[in-house]
Amino acid sequence: MDDERKPLLADSPAKVIQNSDSTSSSTSLNLTSVKIPIYGTHPQPTGIVIPSEERITYSWSELNVFANITSPSNSRAFSFFKNKKNRPQKRHILKNVSGVAYPCELLAILGSSGAGKTTLLNALTFQSPSSIAVSGIRCVNGVPVAPKTLTSQSAYVQQDDLFIGNLTVKEHLVFQALLRMDRHISYTQRMRRVEEVILEFGLTKCQNTQIGILGRIKGISGGEKKRLSFAAEVLTNPKLMFCDEPTSGLDSFMAFTVIQVLKSMAMAGRTVVCTIHQPSSELYSLFDKLLLMSEGRTAFLGSPEEADIFFKQLEAPCPKNYNPADYFIQLLAIIPEKEESSRQAVNMICDKFERSTIGVKLALEAGSTATDNNYQDVWLNGETTRSPYKASWCAQFRAVLWRSWLSVVKEPLLIKVRFIQTIIMALIIGAIYFGQILDQNGVLNINGVLFMFLTSMTFQNVFAVINVFCTELGVFLREHRNGMYRTDVYFLSKTLAETPLFTFVPIVFITICYFMIGLNTTGPRFFVAVGILILVTHVAISFGYLISCVSSNVSMALSIGPPLMIPFLLFGGFFLNVSSIPVYFKWLSYLSWFRFANEALLINQWKNVTNIECPVLETECPKDGHIVLEIYNFAEANFITDILALVVLIFVFRSVAYFALLLKTYQRK
Repeated sequence: MDDERKPLLADSPAKVIQNSDSTSSSTSLNLTSVKIPIYGTHPQPTGIVIPSEERITYSWSELNVFANITSPSNSRAFSFFKNKKNRPQKRHILKNVSGVAYPCELLAILGSSGAGKTTLLNALTFQSPSSIAVSGIRCVNGVPVAPKTLTSQSAYVQQDDLFIGNLTVKEHLVFQALLRMDRHISYTQRMRRVEEVILEFGLTKCQNTQIGILGRIKGISGGEKKRLSFAAEVLTNPKLMFCDEPTSGLDSFMAFTVIQVLKSMAMAGRTVVCTIHQPSSELYSLFDKLLLMSEGRTAFLGSPEEADIFFKQLEAPCPKNYNPADYFIQLLAIIPEKEESSRQAVNMICDKFERSTIGVKLALEAGSTATDNNYQDVWLNGETTRSPYKASWCAQFRAVLWRSWLSVVKEPLLIKVRFIQTIIMALIIGAIYFGQILDQNGVLNINGVLFMFLTSMTFQNVFAVINVFCTELGVFLREHRNGMYRTDVYFLSKTLAETPLFTFVPIVFITICYFMIGLNTTGPRFFVAVGILILVTHVAISFGYLISCVSSNVSMALSIGPPLMIPFLLFGGFFLNVSSIPVYFKWLSYLSWFRFANEALLINQWKNVTNIECPVLETECPKDGHIVLEIYNFAEANFITDILALVVLIFVFRSVAYFALLLKTYQRK
């Protein structure tokens, strides 16, 4: 290391203690027993060492990123009235950025806010939003790489931490290990690796603590969440690793620990690229290469020693006893009060670097391509020949179902509230309609309470699941794009995990109030009613899943859910006779589960009922159950059709919900 940079690493905590006055040895505290890391030392390689023939050199050449400038006139609502002259303007974010990241090296991307660090990292990992246009070449070992292939060989620690808050720290890591580690690794080895990572990142004390949900479940701290997010990626020992500000929210000690782990992974043959926000001098000493960015351009790419030489040649050397990272970031920043002069200085530095020996060599290396046919087969054709999933379909299903079941059972308060709500509602309805007799008023009351069963089960269960997929959408999209599991696996697991609870709720509800009201108990009538309500419940939650999958957030789902249910409610045959439905709405009535379920419940209640008490002078009173069904234009022969229609609606709504969720996986957010 250059002599001018030595003072930066002097006086580490351990050296301060060793060089303290000799009188401190008389104190009662034995400092020799305290293990304090020496920041100036380099870590040892950890994890499985990557063979030289499998190591990855990742290069990018002439990367350009454009983003549309949003304005009211550019909105989709006015797109029809646009002409060719008024095309939306584009902002040039990254400008001809080229670079190379080598194995066994830790490449740190530095720059002030807005320099383009995260944009570059998203472009390198094919994670740019759909509104961003990216051009340029990204290569692995000199061969253009496909997004799916890169996903299967790399890891990306993003800046935002997304978790299933009901899980504990250890459960989250076990889930990650089951899906992200290679298939040939045994379960015992996976669990051993989980324990190693927990110990490595100081998560031992909180390993059995729930991660937490803001406003609902108190969980681990922000720093622990950041370490957990990083630990989940380190589990798989990826050959290529990207990290977006992995030290954000961490104290200086844990930040050094995280970068030290990155350094040790690089020393084991991996290629590590990360963005760092204001690194300390201790962290700076661990970087093998620096990529300095400003205004979307490359200001420098090389080793710290080369950076010192380069800026000395520009007559802007880093002062002694000054953190080089802070100096370079300040030098390349755009000062608000001196924007024009700052931009001129930045452009001059970037131009100088492009014309320098290092810049020219870098451009040649980034633009070179390999001729090895083996690399061509693996990387260039990886889009079609290599699956991004490391676990089989069955392994994915077991793991995701396990996590989904945990997220259900770890909400005991929510389950208790749901059952208490069901019991209270059943008792209230049973008390209001208690002891009905078969007369004219009893017929009206029984028909009303049967329809009340449908509305209660529908609204209660739709709003219970309407936020399921909205809440976890960010987690699902990130994990799916990381190659952890398929969309069908996630959808099936979520729906199956909640099936037992939603099957038991209608059973409890109707068992309480059925006999209190005095409904038909002849033969298996009660059990048939239970079956119909179970089907209604599952149609309702299928419709709730559909609303949740087509909505981008919970607020949108809650806004569009009730209006969409009103037409189905009106076509149920209670508020509007089936024969009175307008012709142009007939098709919509066949999607109403209220209609089929109401007819099935009324048939189950009134079929073969031959004696209804009527006043002598009352001519409009129905004399038997057949007449009751005729009033609603229902027929006993439709019972089997109604049951089959409910089953079909379950599959129709869930299929549409699945395809809506699948569509979101193809739309980059």
